[in-house]
Amino acid sequence: MSATARPRRLTPMDVRARKGDTPLVCLTAYTTPVARLVDGDCDVVLVGDSVGMVLHGLPSTLGVTMEMMILHGQAVDRGLSHALMVIDMPFGSYEESPEQAFRNAARLMAETGAGAVKLEGGVAMAETIRFLTARSIPVMGHVGLTPQAINALGGYKVQGRGADAARVLADAKAVAEAGAFSVVLEKVPAALADRVTGEIAIPTIGIGASAGCDGQILVVDDMLGLFTDFRPKFAKAYAELGQAAGAAIAAYAEDVRARRFPAPEHVFADSPGASS
Repeated sequence: MSATARPRRLTPMDVRARKGDTPLVCLTAYTTPVARLVDGDCDVVLVGDSVGMVLHGLPSTLGVTMEMMILHGQAVDRGLSHALMVIDMPFGSYEESPEQAFRNAARLMAETGAGAVKLEGGVAMAETIRFLTARSIPVMGHVGLTPQAINALGGYKVQGRGADAARVLADAKAVAEAGAFSVVLEKVPAALADRVTGEIAIPTIGIGASAGCDGQILVVDDMLGLFTDFRPKFAKAYAELGQAAGAAIAAYAEDVRARRFPAPEHVFADSPGASS
């Protein structure tokens, strides 16, 4: 009796091998239904700490906990069969030491089924990335605008303009040399993103960067028009599902108040044969 083989998911090495090839398609997901929706079209699905803002109403990502990431990671894992699942390490879970980072990264991967973790920071985090990758923890880097550092950066500002370009380039190179399999470039000038992409050996994944990056990522609730608290310039909305949902809820409320819902076809008769 032959068992049905589970479909093979993409691995960090598959993503690494896409450098300079067909652009990588990446989106966030936080729930099983959304994971199922994006799986077929995405190469990478990120369980992002943006879940704190998008689903939990937090003002930033700083309040996201390990427990929140594990809960949502487990949900996303149930909905994927193809894409590589990467999970964000939340603020405070990796900055203290490489050893702290390993303990938390290992826990995230073991309890969620993620194929890799993502952490923010460049030169300052190179030692930690090297420590993790030497211990079989695949790491996706994240440089440029790093949302967990908004207090230090003075808000959600473009990074790498003018003389600051050298810092972002150094961060990206440090991440690549430390062993990361890819790196997110967030909110940096397009010319700088193109330069970084040309000068490092791992794929760059842009968000507010350049079409010349090796891949692109967006927050799924932004691109579906579900999260409307604010919309960054780079967050193209491919649909306005928030507006459609609002209209549907209003129509439902009107039907309930007018006693049009439930209609006869939505209720049950005394006799099973009298109504389906």
